[in-house]
Amino acid sequence: MSKLDEKIAHYTQTAKTLDLELDEAFIAKVTAALGPSIYNKDAETVSCSDNSELETVKKNFLIKKLGLENSVALDDAIKKVCETMGRSNRNKYRALFYALLAKEFNKEEVYA
Repeated sequence: MSKLDEKIAHYTQTAKTLDLELDEAFIAKVTAALGPSIYNKDAETVSCSDNSELETVKKNFLIKKLGLENSVALDDAIKKVCETMGRSNRNKYRALFYALLAKEFNKEEVYA
């Protein structure tokens, strides 16, 4: 099993544990698209308490990657994903975080 496959299996299991209702194939596509960042402990997760990181998620992922317009809805979706993954959960994996955001805005086709 490759390191990528191990990460995908880990994220899939975490998604099931958190009851996130994400498809394994979709998790695999998002994970692969993140490239080597998933192997960096700090880059692998999203900190919902770090406003600058959340702003980066909004600008680089929601606006640039998904092609969404900057609006309050983007901030609301980020807050919703933070709540969905659990405020006390210290391991909000970026792959799952991005998958939930893509699903929230019906932009799964970006990873087709």
